[in-house]
Amino acid sequence: MGFLRSRRRVLVIVAAVVVLLPLSGVGVMALASSRGYQLYGGLTDRVRTSEKVVALTFDDGPHPAGTRHLLDSLARKDIRATFYLTGRELSEHPELGRAIATAGHEIGNHSYHHERMVFVTPRFVAEEVERTDERIRDTGYRGEITFRPPNGKKLFALPQYLHEHHRKTVMWDVEPDSSAEAAKRGTDEIVRATLAEVRPGSIVLLHGMYPGRDRTRAAVEPIVDGLRERGYRFVTVSELLTLGPDD
Repeated sequence: MGFLRSRRRVLVIVAAVVVLLPLSGVGVMALASSRGYQLYGGLTDRVRTSEKVVALTFDDGPHPAGTRHLLDSLARKDIRATFYLTGRELSEHPELGRAIATAGHEIGNHSYHHERMVFVTPRFVAEEVERTDERIRDTGYRGEITFRPPNGKKLFALPQYLHEHHRKTVMWDVEPDSSAEAAKRGTDEIVRATLAEVRPGSIVLLHGMYPGRDRTRAAVEPIVDGLRERGYRFVTVSELLTLGPDD
């Protein structure tokens, strides 16, 4: 069995090299950063559905600067969100991880060290994912653990690992505060950009746990209010994935 698995990996590596060789360095990085395509396994950036549903997701952390503020905002609006957390920060702030789980939110895996998983080995990927899974389970969370690549970067080893372990890569289609330019947006601009871009089945990426992200934290409740006025209801990522094929 081990021999067959190793042989299969070699064949897939050869196939990947054949695909990558004609590409320039720019082309390879564009492939690694694609929100809608990867070389191996399933990937979701949005779910095709006629229902007005949307998933709010928060990347990075947990961090003392903003985690409890976000939890309070979500509690006031009676919203369950999905938090993509790093294993390292869960180890540093286990009480915040437990607070997220106790509040009933979904916890996803965002790797242990938050390093870009492009030119990495299968062993590195396995350690990053599995160590973080352990820290997530330590919070008391018992639901499905989906995975989001750090910085949205993935190429071969990560998608292969997730596919072999029956786990999907989860990306996003709305990111109002991610880029260097977008990070400078005021609260009202973040709200407007989100409301303008959300479609049925959208996955919204926000960064609200770190210092300096107070404008994002302040935008959460107005975003919820605005989307509710438009008829949207909020679900976790794993709930969203059950509603239709990925886009």
